[in-house]
Amino acid sequence: MTMHRFFLPLLLLFVTLFPACDVNASSPRRQAKPVVSILGDSYSTFEGHIPAGYDCWYNTNPDPKRTDVDNVRQTWWWQVIDRGGYILGCNNSWSGSTISYTGYRGDDYSDRSFITRLDKLGSPDILLIFGATNDCWAKVPLGEYTYSGLTRGHYYELRPALGILLREATERFPGTDIYFIANSDLTESVNDAIRTVCDHYSVPVIWLHDIDKKASHPSRAGMTAIADQVLQVLNK
Repeated sequence: MTMHRFFLPLLLLFVTLFPACDVNASSPRRQAKPVVSILGDSYSTFEGHIPAGYDCWYNTNPDPKRTDVDNVRQTWWWQVIDRGGYILGCNNSWSGSTISYTGYRGDDYSDRSFITRLDKLGSPDILLIFGATNDCWAKVPLGEYTYSGLTRGHYYELRPALGILLREATERFPGTDIYFIANSDLTESVNDAIRTVCDHYSVPVIWLHDIDKKASHPSRAGMTAIADQVLQVLNK
């Protein structure tokens, strides 16, 4: 038997046992659906789908004067997850919460601030931050655009607090696609703060528009409009 005839069967056996691998297919990250986490306020709540003890706006038995949303599948974030082919990581949303430490009537909201809850979002591929609505409604002091030399007092002002939030988000979640969702009908000063600070940290802003609301909160139609506008950006 020649050497050639001896090694050929061994070569065929090796190829059979160890076929060529697709590097992309072997990557768990490429195989899995992207994981999306949400950091939000009342617009992103639904009873039973946020951490226990958080204030909630939406539930299965709502006051019809407040909302017609009565099923979690009607929420904007459920629609984004379902229609976009994603997996929900964490929905950490607290009704009435602010980005800053200042709440309504000047109360201290450090326990529910977006900054405080940033470490409770898992390890998402995509992070959607939907906030500043309550900062606007509560007339939180704007403060100055400050990105260094920060003191605790800066946490109580919107501009520096938003900077703290986005700085910590980009440092905590390297490789994660972070988006800021800006509500429609905010004041121009709040919109300017969102635009300026998000530009500073290169975080894309999804500017919502034409959102149908009841009691200042998205209706069923408004939820679908939010999902449409978010997916339009995510699908680019």
